[in-house]
Parts: sequence; C-alpha cells; structure tokens
Amino acid sequence: MQADPSSANTEEPPAAAPFRSLKTFHSAGRGFWHDVSERDWNDWRWQMKHRITTAEQLQRLMPTLAPEEFAGAKLANHKLALGITPYFFNLIDPSDEHCPIRQQVVPRIEETHTASWEMSDPCGEDSHSPVTGLVHRYPDRVLFLVTDRCASYCRYCTRSRLVSNASGYDFHPEYDKQIAYIAAHPEIRDVLLSGGDPLLLSDEKLENLLSRLRAIPHVEFLRIGTRIPIFLPQRITPELCAMLKKFHPLFISVHTNHPRELTTEVRDALGRLADAGIPLGNQSVLLKHVNDDADVMKALMQKLLMCRVKPYYLYQCDLIAGSAHLRASVAKGLEIMEKLRGHTTGYAVPTYVIDAPGGGGKVPINPEYVLCRNAGRVLIRNFEGKIFEYPESADGRPCGQPPKEISEPELV
Repeated sequence: MQADPSSANTEEPPAAAPFRSLKTFHSAGRGFWHDVSERDWNDWRWQMKHRITTAEQLQRLMPTLAPEEFAGAKLANHKLALGITPYFFNLIDPSDEHCPIRQQVVPRIEETHTASWEMSDPCGEDSHSPVTGLVHRYPDRVLFLVTDRCASYCRYCTRSRLVSNASGYDFHPEYDKQIAYIAAHPEIRDVLLSGGDPLLLSDEKLENLLSRLRAIPHVEFLRIGTRIPIFLPQRITPELCAMLKKFHPLFISVHTNHPRELTTEVRDALGRLADAGIPLGNQSVLLKHVNDDADVMKALMQKLLMCRVKPYYLYQCDLIAGSAHLRASVAKGLEIMEKLRGHTTGYAVPTYVIDAPGGGGKVPINPEYVLCRNAGRVLIRNFEGKIFEYPESADGRPCGQPPKEISEPELV
C-alpha cells in the first residue's frame, strides 16, 4: 500500500524535541516566594533586598546542596560575594548538580584552587588604567567602570578582584576624573559603561552620568554592558527605557550563557529596551557543563534572535583565578563554531574570541576555512567540508579563470 504523502514528515527526528524545548520560553515562576505580593515580586529593589547571600540560606532553599558547594559558599565572601536574586534562583534545578544555572552562580570549593597560569587580572585592565575606574586599551574607546556591585555574581567573573569588594580591592570610581580624561582625549569616540552593573544605579544617577558623557563633543556613541535584564528583569521599567531613549545612539550588551536564562520575563524586558530603539547584542562565555554543547549554543543564539538580540561575542573563559573547573577547551569552542557557521543563520553566529592574557585585547579564533594561498589561487573550505578555488593573482587582482569546486586529488 502506498504511504500517505501528507503523513510522511509528521515524526520529528529524535533530537528535535529536546532542541525545541531549549528554545521554548517559560516563566521563572515564584518558587519559595509564592506568598510574596505581585507588587513586591516585580519590584527590583525588593529582589535586591531579598537576595540569597549566605551558605545557610542556600542550604535551606536547596537541601541538595553538595558539600563542595556549601564549603564554597562559606568561603565565597573572601573572594567574590555570593549573591543570587530570588527571580534567578528559581531557574536552578535543585536535583541536578550540573544544572547550567547552578554552575554559574552557586560557589564551589574549587574556586579556592588557583592554577599557576591563572591571574587576578587576566585581561590586564589595571595596567591600562590611566585613572581609577577607566580602562583605555583600544585606540578609540574606553571602558568606564561605574560600580563594583551586581545583582548576582557569576562565579567565573573576570573582574572578581574588584566586583563585590570581597577581596578588599576597595574600588571607588571617581566620575569627575574619569569624565575629565575622556574630555581631554578627542580620539575617544566610544564609551562602554560597565562594572559591576551600571543598571543598578538609580535612574537619576544613570541619567546624570549619561548626560555628562553625551555632552562631550567627540563621544559619538555610548554602550552599557549589563546582566541586569537576565538576573533582574524587573529593573527594566518603562521609566528606565524612556530615560535611556534620550541618549541615542546608545547600545546595550547583555550577557547570557544558556537558553534557560531567556524566560518570558527576560524576553519582555529585552522587548522594552528594543522598543525604545536600543540595539541589543549578547556576549556569552564558553563554560563547561553550561553551554559547551553545539545544540545548547545553537538554541541560545536562535532564542536570542527571537528576543531581538544579536549574538555578538562568544568568549573563551578568561584565566581568572579559581575558574579551571568551569573552563571548556578552545578545541571545544572551535568545534561549536564549526557546527554554527553554515548550519544556522549568520545572524546567529557570534565571533569567538580569546581576550589575550595580560592585556592583548580580543583575538578572533576561527576554524580553518582558508586552506592555502599561492600566486594564482586561494583554496577555501565551506561548512560542508567541500573545497573551492578562488582565483587570484599574486598582486591580489582577480584572475580571468572562473572559480570552481575541486576534488581532493587536485589538492596534491
């Protein structure tokens, strides 16, 4: 009997259902805080006031806390503070020790183990800091550190020496000196506000800071690096968005590492920013047991696009002290990039970079697509592994012969 054509493709491949599930938007829910009023739960200041900040709180809320986690939480405030908003805590799967959300914010005793190649300042920011709180590494842009506080603390934080002041760095930004330096250097056209998290400032303080920077004639555009929309979407109020809208061109880079972080609450918060005309990009860090899987990464990138966020960078985990247990290999990163390029829309393919240890800046890392170059041709490989010849003369001018795909024997 002939098969019914209409039913030929009704069964999805075995891997399709889990992948589709990763891309589904869910609410974080209320969890242990189900009795809290709607008004309080949606108040970002309430969320900050009720963060989980001690090992005892963690153990009470998550009885499955491993000994390595409890010990890490007890010691956390000597290096990088423990802090998890109630909202973000609800994304943790307490039954899974390798839960990708848990890995990012729950301390482990391994944080106290420092390898000989790890550093407290892996990106060499302090050596490129002409005034306190300002990093001038690249010719036309500066990093403006506005605070040392975050809504929640990522355990792989590049700036853990500074953020939360747990290690005694005693960071105190000096806005007047930072702004004076920018005003005195006309080559600076791009200012990135970071920290800590700039969106923890009140609307009034942030507006004042943005106004002062926008008043500098040679500053062409402003950027804000933030994880607030992910950790604390309640902070992205209509009032905040209306204020930010005054300072175009203004870009925002968010930081998310796993598709589960993109909840309905986060999607709506990002939508409010996008509706205010703010271009949004995302920066992810490649992390073991979090996103070192091609399907997870692809789902994250595609889900970001559904939130109107362009994947921007995928970072190799910096050599921050105590992060070895979270560091995936460069080989794994390249493998993931191979499985993104050509296999999904180009908008969903970030640039994979290593921030060169010691202050060398971001270096793009790509699979080898250019196989060789000589006087008459460039040999390139596509995402399928097929090899093509692009004719080009020694001085770079195009040759007369048409390009062609070539077979393996012709490579010899």
